[in-house]
Amino acid sequence: MRYCLLSHPAMPPKSVSSVQCVIQRDGDALRLTYTVAAAPGALLLPASALPVRTDGLWQTTCLELFVADAHAAYREFNFAPSGQWAAYGFAARREGVAPLAMPEPPAIQLVAREGETILSVVLPGIGPGPLRLGITAVIEETDGTKSYWALRHGGDAPDFHDPDCFVAQLPPAD
Repeated sequence: MRYCLLSHPAMPPKSVSSVQCVIQRDGDALRLTYTVAAAPGALLLPASALPVRTDGLWQTTCLELFVADAHAAYREFNFAPSGQWAAYGFAARREGVAPLAMPEPPAIQLVAREGETILSVVLPGIGPGPLRLGITAVIEETDGTKSYWALRHGGDAPDFHDPDCFVAQLPPAD
């Protein structure tokens, strides 16, 4: 399924024209392909790093996924173009946060082309059940402009933890 994200109107981009994400199920894993279209050289991309769990990735260019089931609990995943990642579990909106155990780390691959940056992610251990998703992105440009992208924005300021942002429905795996 292909999803087109919207930038938050309070913090618009200067050089980014679109952010999209394609999601496919692969057993209990998800395959995500984020595509950011921007003027050549406009994106601030962190340098390549070891693919390790790292906090604070959202402070610069970072692609994200929020995963909820039928309860108030949800999971947050951050994927940096550097190859670093983060995973957190929440008991409720911004409450009870803890590092999320992962069966194996996500596999992240970056491809940068003229006017397009593509981040492919294989995220294991999601489970086969139906899911509500919040697909989001923080995009920083080389001039310092930051824009916040989501399927839906609810308030005057970006808040990806708002349950109203979890609008994508993913049916159970076959």
